[in-house]
Amino acid sequence: MVISSPKDYRGAVPAARTRPAPPTTDQLAVDLRVSLLRTARRLRAEKSVDELSDAQFSVLAHLFTQGPRTPGELAEAEHVRPPSMTRTIAGLVEQGLVERAGHPDDGRQVLITVSPAGRGVVEETRARRAAWLSRRLETLTDAERATLAEAARILRTVISE
Repeated sequence: MVISSPKDYRGAVPAARTRPAPPTTDQLAVDLRVSLLRTARRLRAEKSVDELSDAQFSVLAHLFTQGPRTPGELAEAEHVRPPSMTRTIAGLVEQGLVERAGHPDDGRQVLITVSPAGRGVVEETRARRAAWLSRRLETLTDAERATLAEAARILRTVISE
């Protein structure tokens, strides 16, 4: 029996294979926001010092990456007011994670630098976060990892200014 039309041998038309409709831009924005926030929250939980707040770690990581900064520069980079940054720095100094030093060009200023202990905290926390994410990514298929790689590229485009 030769079938010359899309009907099967009983005369029924097979169900069309359709892809689900893409989400609306608004729904995609909600889904991405929730997924990204939950992922970031889970990654933040992977830190080497439980007593370190997210704000303190952010400042520590900034100093680790960018080098010594004045409290004003740190406040601007972290988008907080100077009094908040002063409290954050005081907590980091108390924990021995940063050090204060006189500014070489302006005697009225101080420079904040990450201490060797602070470097260790940043390196260990980054290693823990990378390890957690790597373990999660290992559970995915090659195709899923490729999709995430493309999504990461697209997200970099979305957030670039």
